[in-house]
Parts: sequence; structure tokens; C-alpha cells
Amino acid sequence: MNGGLLVAGTTSDAGKSVVTAGICRWLVRQGVKVAPFKAQNMSLNSFVTREGAEIGRAQAMQAQACRVEPTALMNPVLLKPGGERSSQVVLLGKPVGEMTARGYHGGRQERLLGTVLDSLAELRGAYDAVICEGAGSPAEINLRRTDIVNMGIARGAGLPVLIVGDIDRGGVFASFFGTVALLAPEDQALVAGFLVNKFRGDVSLLEPGLDMLHGLTGRRTYGVLPFRHGLGIDEEDGLRVSLRGTVRESVVAPPVGEDVLRVAVCAVPLMSNFTDVDALAAEPGVVVRFVDRPEELADADLVIVPGTRGTVRAVEWLRERGLADGIARRVAEGRPVLGVCGGFQLLGEHIEDDVESRAGHVEGLGLLPVRVRFAREKTLTRPVGEALGERVEGYEIHHGVAEVLGGAPFLDGCRVGQTWGTHWHGSLESDGFRRAFLREVAAAAGRRFVPAPDTSFAALREEQLDRLGDLIEQHADTDALWQLIESGAPSGLPFVPPGAPA
Repeated sequence: MNGGLLVAGTTSDAGKSVVTAGICRWLVRQGVKVAPFKAQNMSLNSFVTREGAEIGRAQAMQAQACRVEPTALMNPVLLKPGGERSSQVVLLGKPVGEMTARGYHGGRQERLLGTVLDSLAELRGAYDAVICEGAGSPAEINLRRTDIVNMGIARGAGLPVLIVGDIDRGGVFASFFGTVALLAPEDQALVAGFLVNKFRGDVSLLEPGLDMLHGLTGRRTYGVLPFRHGLGIDEEDGLRVSLRGTVRESVVAPPVGEDVLRVAVCAVPLMSNFTDVDALAAEPGVVVRFVDRPEELADADLVIVPGTRGTVRAVEWLRERGLADGIARRVAEGRPVLGVCGGFQLLGEHIEDDVESRAGHVEGLGLLPVRVRFAREKTLTRPVGEALGERVEGYEIHHGVAEVLGGAPFLDGCRVGQTWGTHWHGSLESDGFRRAFLREVAAAAGRRFVPAPDTSFAALREEQLDRLGDLIEQHADTDALWQLIESGAPSGLPFVPPGAPA
């Protein structure tokens, strides 16, 4: 078997990432050696592979669904937004420069198609099947000429295409039909059919519409996946997180101790790797929310300043919002604050940035004895260490180089009282360390909170991935899906007018 499939979507956030992960987990449970692939990812949530390459975190999650180590081949192009109009381009795991959207789509993207197809071919040579994820919608007619992630990669590699639609948003039939009808005949020939995502209710009421859709397009529906809470693991983009009131889903189990622990995460601009707090939300009795007002810090037992692609911009935002003063008051009162990566950098004394913001000398919040200088070379590592008597693993993704001038050592950063700072992402996924850290936080906050003794974040992640595999196995036509992956799009699929504009 040397199969492949492209999972496209009618819109961004239609569920492509989780459907791809679900298909991967279903296949690997059938004994298939499978790998994920996304030609181009735009995301501030990234991960570092063992060889020191930066890729989208969604692809790292999908690799885990496949039970394989993630590599740069699985996401050869990563775009990390630095604002509304520019992004850092990461090619095969290494940054190669900043580009505006116009500059990228004006020619650079098209030139990357060979690299993308070579990466996919190498994966297909090593695995039985490669399940590819598209981006946005394949019917972005203004971008089709330079497309390397949807129909461009499908046509270049001869991949069958499955289009996912989020029925919970409404308009799914129009979205399915319109997506196909705006594709060129050569692209339409690869679109095998549809997958309905996030359906609530009686499927029998949906079936007449699916029959009519088949009559209109000549394409079948490969499954109707029911709505399930808590499946959005390792989302692509922190920019989609609401600035206010967003609560990370926690497990239903009651707290072990008498109190809950409240965690407030400052929703800084260009927030990156906000999945760092997922391990906290997995703890019974820990409530995690994103905040953007100083009064929302008042009842928090722990305040986290997360990573950001714009450290200097985040400093300004914290001051403008009054959050900087609120954090300073907490520090003066000895109440817990944790800064991660960019959040660690801005807690320091000052920042010299001629790389990311090009703002030069900027005063930090002055809450940790740290000075930061931005280097052109990006640090991409997978460190292992010890803190609070526990083994810790993490990963680092940053241009800022921290000079620690005092305090107690903490994960290559430092700690002063109850103010902690580190460049390490993912440290809270280490169960023993997370429990020890929460005990310290609870004691400092005066809460009778007790971490659950047996919470395993890795086991919870595996359970989530198995739930995704179950969705595919139980609610998709797996025989037809297998045939599609193994043999490609059915021949003789009809053309749906009008097709792509000339």
C-alpha cells in the first residue's frame, strides 16, 4: 500500500486537524504505517522535533496519533504571523526570513512547491499512507495560482480530496456545493466527496440533504461525525482564542482538596503556544481562563504571562491595559506569577530587540533580574532538566537570549520568591513537576488545593486521540475511506459548473 489523502475544508476551523488526526489514529490501529503532512501551516502554536526543527503543533499532535516521531518533512513550510501583514517563514524547520503576505503570494510561495512535493514524496516512500491536511478552503480563487497546500499539492501528487464541513456553523450544503463549483475541472476530478463534522441530532433528518448533494455533485458523503466536546487539541492558531472569558476545558472530576485553583492567562497579542496551559486544565480542580483586564487578576491564584511572537508589543499591551501594574502588585504581595518564553522575557529588566520588533532598547516590567537580547539565530531545542525535585522535559523556540543576573535557577530561567520565569514550553506536561509546582502555588495562595496523585497528561492525550479514532471508525464509511486512500479518487466524477474563473 502506498496511499494518500488530502483532508480539505470548506472554511478555516472546519475540523481538518482533528479529522486528519482521527483518520491517522484509525489507520494505525489497523496496522497501517501512516504519517501526517501539511505542506504549509500558518500558526503561532509550534513544536520542536528531536532534530531541532520547528513545525506546527497540530502536525506534532497528528504524528502522535500515528505513533511516530514528528519530523520537519511533515510540515515543510510554517508561517508565524508577526502582525496583520507579515510572517516569519520557517522552511524545513528553520527560519529563513520575514515576508509580507503580498511578497509571499507574489512568487515565493509558488517556488516552494518543489520543496513541498519532495517532502511529501519522501514521506510516501517511507510510509504505507500519508494523510495530508489542507489549509483554509481549497476554493480561495484569488490564491489558486500560487497554492501549495490545497489543490496545488493534490494535483501535484495525485491525491484524492475529502472536503470537511462544519455543520454546526450552518450552511454546510451550500459550502460543499460552492467549494466544488469554484474549482477548475482538473481540480474537481480529485474531489471524491464530503465529510460532515460536528452534527447534533438525528442523522436520518440529514440524509435527504446528503442524497440531494450527491445528485447535484455526483459525489458521496463519507460520514457524519457527531459533535463532541473537548476534541480541539493543539489548535493551530492562538489568534483564534477570544481575549475574554475563554475557559480551557477541564476534566469533570471534582477537586481532590477542599479548594479549586484559579489560573488567569494574560491574552497577550500574538500569543504563541497557549497549549502550555492545557496540562493545568487537565488537573481536577484547576480552572484556567484567558483574561485582558486587571480586575480579572484579583481572584487568580496564579497568573501566567504566556509566550508571544511579539514580546515588545506584549509589554506595551500589558501597560496599556493596566495589567502590568496588576502583575507588579501581585509580585509585591508575593502572589504567584509565571512567565513562559516571551512572557519570561518581558518580566525582566530590559529588552534589546533589533530582530523581532526592531524597537531597540525597551524597558521590561522589572520583576525578574534578567536582561534579554534578541539574536538573529533562533533557539530550537528540546531540553531536559530538573526543578522542584522532579524531572522536567520541554522545548524552546525563541530569538531572545536571557542573561540571568540573580534569583534562584529555574529551568534555565530564574525564580524570585513566587515569580517564576523560563523559556521552556511544555514543562507542565511533566506530571511530577506539575504537581510539585501546583503545590507551591496553592501554598503561596493560601488555598487548600491538592493535586490529583494520578493525573497523567500523556495518558489523557492518548485517550483524546483514541476518541478521534473512534469517531472515524464509528461514524465514517471506513471501507469506502480505505478504498479512497488506497486507490485514489473515483474515475468519471462529473464537472460541477461554473468552475474556477479564467
